[in-house]
Amino acid sequence: MAGYGALAEVYEWLISDAKATPSAFASAFDDVVTLLPPNARVLDSSCGTGQLAVGLAGLGMRVVATDASAAMVRRTAELADEHGASLRTVRAAWNELPDHFDDASFHMVFCVGNSLHHAEGARARSAALESMSRLLRPGGRLVLTSRNWERVRAGGSRLDIRDRLVRRNDRDAVVAYRWEIPEHWEQEHHIEIAVARLGADGSVDVCSELLSSWPYRYEDLTLEMQGVGLTVERSTFDPQAENYMVVATRE
Repeated sequence: MAGYGALAEVYEWLISDAKATPSAFASAFDDVVTLLPPNARVLDSSCGTGQLAVGLAGLGMRVVATDASAAMVRRTAELADEHGASLRTVRAAWNELPDHFDDASFHMVFCVGNSLHHAEGARARSAALESMSRLLRPGGRLVLTSRNWERVRAGGSRLDIRDRLVRRNDRDAVVAYRWEIPEHWEQEHHIEIAVARLGADGSVDVCSELLSSWPYRYEDLTLEMQGVGLTVERSTFDPQAENYMVVATRE
């Protein structure tokens, strides 16, 4: 489930322009962040390279950043040092979170960046949601973002090469996704992500990684949330949209 050992080094090319900096990433969640009390304790449970965690720390939150990938946790710590942000980093998969933190210890838990599909099937996904729910204080919120997997599966197996260059760190890159979509939802899916960076001399440096995925229907996700004591407060799900956000409250 960890993965991202290779992609951690080029992950910034996979983040949208609108969320390319810590402050911009955090501002994308202004509508839920404003619900937090001053100095709130917040967990980013799929921190990636740390843009959201560092952005939240810059707003005065007491932030803990976790990820199943040691490489991602390292990059988050490096970004925090770069921005002078105070936060704690821990390498932990979702099912390991209760081993590191007390129940009811966070005001808000983030699980963003379309990460939950890496949980190995419905049972592991429910276990991940239960772990995150346990860490929320009564009335605390889980903020989760996801791909619209109904749309992804409808497209079938394919190669998706993005139609524009992405510029990060003064280098341009082309990003490509190769989807392996099996017949049934519950089967293991695969996504190969490649970032081809262009050099000033015309050279091309390619970094790629094959990832396992167990996607889910929106309806199943909301039912699984209810099963672990989370009530959906708001949702941006649209059958025609590529992505959505769900905010759920701990009962």
